[in-house]
Amino acid sequence: MSVDKTSVTQDDAVDNPEAAAAAVTAVDPRLLVREQGLTGYLGEFKRKMKTGELGSIPVVIGLIIICVVFQSLNSNFLSAQNLSDITVTMVGTGMISVGIVFVLLLGEIDLSVGSVSGAASAIAAVLAVNQGWPEWVAVLVAVAAGAAIGAAHGFFFAVLGAPAFAVTLAGLLFWLGFMLKILGENGTINLDSEGLIGKLTTYFFADVAAAYALATVVVAVFFLTSFLGNRRREAAGVPSRPLSDTVLRTVLLAVVAFAAAYMYNQYKGLPLATVVFLVFLIATDFVLRRTAYGRKIFALGGSVEASRRAGINVTAVRVSVFAVSGGLAAVGGLFLASKIASANQSAGTGDLLMNAIAAAVIGGTSLFGGRGRTWNALLGVLVIVSIQYGLQLESIAEPVKYMITAAVLLTTVVIDSITRKTQKTAGRA
Repeated sequence: MSVDKTSVTQDDAVDNPEAAAAAVTAVDPRLLVREQGLTGYLGEFKRKMKTGELGSIPVVIGLIIICVVFQSLNSNFLSAQNLSDITVTMVGTGMISVGIVFVLLLGEIDLSVGSVSGAASAIAAVLAVNQGWPEWVAVLVAVAAGAAIGAAHGFFFAVLGAPAFAVTLAGLLFWLGFMLKILGENGTINLDSEGLIGKLTTYFFADVAAAYALATVVVAVFFLTSFLGNRRREAAGVPSRPLSDTVLRTVLLAVVAFAAAYMYNQYKGLPLATVVFLVFLIATDFVLRRTAYGRKIFALGGSVEASRRAGINVTAVRVSVFAVSGGLAAVGGLFLASKIASANQSAGTGDLLMNAIAAAVIGGTSLFGGRGRTWNALLGVLVIVSIQYGLQLESIAEPVKYMITAAVLLTTVVIDSITRKTQKTAGRA
């Protein structure tokens, strides 16, 4: 006699009602860390260390070591002037590196960003100086051109299926030639140091209130967003951070922010370049962590096929990511042009590409995709530029600078590979 296995009662289906009720209300144990306060975070920190989830810890430790070593060698390293110069100089490469972070999250690479940055600065210079266009219009056209170039690279990669490495390598050569072509025989176009581009790296908010006001706004916004976010989580019945944890985080941020403001006011004041870079970092971090588009990028970095089956338009996301990379490369190129007050044949060449990629990787963005934040670009470029300035203070030869930067990059990549293996062993990769 056959038995209809589908005709079972609710009581028969649930052998253990208490376990079933617990299963309905269960939440991710990692979320409970927020409710446990400092004790929970300490336990979570130990777990991450054991499973290889190091995050930005290595680069933070590296920055501390760099500061201690170079300050011991030269007392001017941590002077207000040197630190201010570092934070201004890093912006051009840092902007490019933020775009690289987007591409690396896909598990891909963009080798064209250096040439694109040079081409964008050349476009802006030709339009503003040679053609007499309003400088702000020239800047917008240059950034739009960078985004369009990136989108074109993304089209060849995502639509036609060409490898990103090959496409962007071709772009590196093509846009370098394009830059040389439009710069003409002279090869250099001088920019107005008092113009929009010129002031990107030379303008400082001299009023001491400006730096402290920015620090106050940053700290206040951080506290309010954290506090209100926790309130929404509590209202929704989702684990949230205790108020003491939010206050502690806010205090730590306030110490860093006001120390930076004090440092800037000991020299020329708050640099415009630093403000713009912070705005871009906050905006891009919000896009990656708080929007559906950002979650799609992380999903693609985890598994393209799974993302496709989940209904994500893989082609569109890939093209858009390369467009973001090109656009940010153009912005970075304008800051680099501002630093030397000209667009010339050396723009986008040399070690710029390697430094931009190295900054993203050193800061904690994985070369294997799916893990990273735009703040990694800030940490990474701080490491690179700090090393460059420290060696410059000691009059170390240029070849040694390259070797030391290469050693730091190799160390970071090795750490990334080891942590991935550790995570796989722990079942968390």
